[in-house]
Amino acid sequence: MPPSIAAIQTNRLILEPFSEEHLTDRYVGWLNDKIITAHSEQRHKKHTLESCGLFAESMQAAGHYFWAIIATDNPSLGHIGNLSAYTDAANDIADLTILIGEQASWGHGYGSEAWIAACQWLFDEAGMRKITAGTMATNVAMIGIMKKSGMIEEGRKKNQFLQDGKEVDGVYAALFKNT
Repeated sequence: MPPSIAAIQTNRLILEPFSEEHLTDRYVGWLNDKIITAHSEQRHKKHTLESCGLFAESMQAAGHYFWAIIATDNPSLGHIGNLSAYTDAANDIADLTILIGEQASWGHGYGSEAWIAACQWLFDEAGMRKITAGTMATNVAMIGIMKKSGMIEEGRKKNQFLQDGKEVDGVYAALFKNT
């Protein structure tokens, strides 16, 4: 059985378990914003408070981890995004995803800081041995987060996605506990 999700604190952030207080019109707006989700498969869906609430419930019911990212160094920003870890307990693997939705927080390193903290927690507390992630080859920010955290590219899927009518490769990376 996976450990209970815990709050994770960094120098500038708190990753707290996603709860009803984070389920706001602002959050749903991020998911429906074409700029914010330009590199996400979420761009194909129409999100509502109800659909987002069901997603949060499904994450908890399945034993996955879902955090709200809170900026503590700039309280006016508050909830700036979310981080999810889909776990494969039988193989001690977690697939990590992140969305920094608050555009005013882009380019300040919050995504990397949250990502690295979640990876450490998944290794130390959840007992994972491997963390994976994937993104579009055009998602420069996410590729930077993966590299900064020490992930190594494991492979690409040629023309995996269509973005604005253009074929884009999928980039897949991993981080191992014992490296």
